[in-house]
Amino acid sequence: MLDINYVRAHPDDIREMLRRRNTEGPLDLVLEADGRRRTLLAETETLKAQRNAVSKEIGKGKNAPDREAKIAEMKQVGDRIAALDEEVRKTEEALTRALSAIPNLPDPRTPVGRDENDNVVLRASGEPPKLAFEPKAHWDLAPELGILDFEQGARMTGSRFYILYGAGARLQRALISWMLDLHIRQGYREVYPPYMVRGEALFNAGQLPKFADNLYHDAEEDLWMVPTAEVPLTNLLAGEILEPARLPLRYTAYTACFRREKMAAGRDVRGIKRGHQFDKVEMYKFARPENADAELEGMLADAEAVLQGLGLTYRVKQLCTGDLGFCAARTYDLEVWSPGVAEWLEVSSVSNDGDFQARRAGIRYRPEKGAKPEFVHTLNGSGLALPRTMIAVMENYQTAEGGITVPEVLRPWMGGIEVIKKE
Repeated sequence: MLDINYVRAHPDDIREMLRRRNTEGPLDLVLEADGRRRTLLAETETLKAQRNAVSKEIGKGKNAPDREAKIAEMKQVGDRIAALDEEVRKTEEALTRALSAIPNLPDPRTPVGRDENDNVVLRASGEPPKLAFEPKAHWDLAPELGILDFEQGARMTGSRFYILYGAGARLQRALISWMLDLHIRQGYREVYPPYMVRGEALFNAGQLPKFADNLYHDAEEDLWMVPTAEVPLTNLLAGEILEPARLPLRYTAYTACFRREKMAAGRDVRGIKRGHQFDKVEMYKFARPENADAELEGMLADAEAVLQGLGLTYRVKQLCTGDLGFCAARTYDLEVWSPGVAEWLEVSSVSNDGDFQARRAGIRYRPEKGAKPEFVHTLNGSGLALPRTMIAVMENYQTAEGGITVPEVLRPWMGGIEVIKKE
């Protein structure tokens, strides 16, 4: 969430930011509610000061009729104060709703662009491999090996669900275990968080109210399925004031993720590329503002190390203003080449959200002893998202005979399987 003091002082900057993001935001509602709130508070404070002054006069007064008249007058003032307090409460709720719908300010270094077509490729690692045979897409390769079944998943749950069998399930588990162990070696502390959270946790992480339609909600218990481990990791320190020596804090977590994605039929969503349930390993950091840039570059390198360890061809892109996530000020995407689908697949977004999430969640630190608390900066990144990483591994390591060679780094978790063959 943005600082209301900044919004109030720089409304034209916010309008320009929304234009650059190619999005809309209820800025006029924010300014209207903020002005109304300030007017109400001023009137309330004036009346409370009047009541305090008259109460002292009443306490000192000797004239009974005069005292009774003042008491009656202050009763009316008290009723008006109570009514104003309720108006303030409702106005503050409206202000929070409107302010929470405005996205984060892009970092000045974020390139200006309309949409994903304006993202900037910064560098590539390796060239797309040229296989000596016609590569198969994973939606043909894996079912033929008996390790992936779309029909059973659809019968059991619905479209966009699937089942992994045998070495396929084991390959996904190997990826999760290896990535977690790698991030631990990189200095992250592993967390096993709940897969369900309260609405407050989603608000803190910037998911509510903006993305309510994409979330799964249990109405009876009023709990929400996490769309990403970023949500519970953000809330690990909600409401806390940290000592500077604790920063930076680095966490990693695996969760299943649940999103009610609105998808049209077609090539773009065929296979396991997009689904309502998927696995992901997340990286998350809490940092001092002056160190956030270095932490972002470090997180990007940590995500790249996963792709390097898997021996996959990838490229790094910087997102433009029109493609930034709601909370992000600055974002890098990692895309891996997958020959079966013949396209670059996004497997990680690494972002610095500035103090946007920390302001919502109330996460602060003291720069030094006795100093006024300031908001930390939060950073998050996929390390990596499993469905597309699975696609890349299966398609890049497929053999001419129709099998899949298991990457060296994953073999300790595969029980001696070096090549996945038809089951």
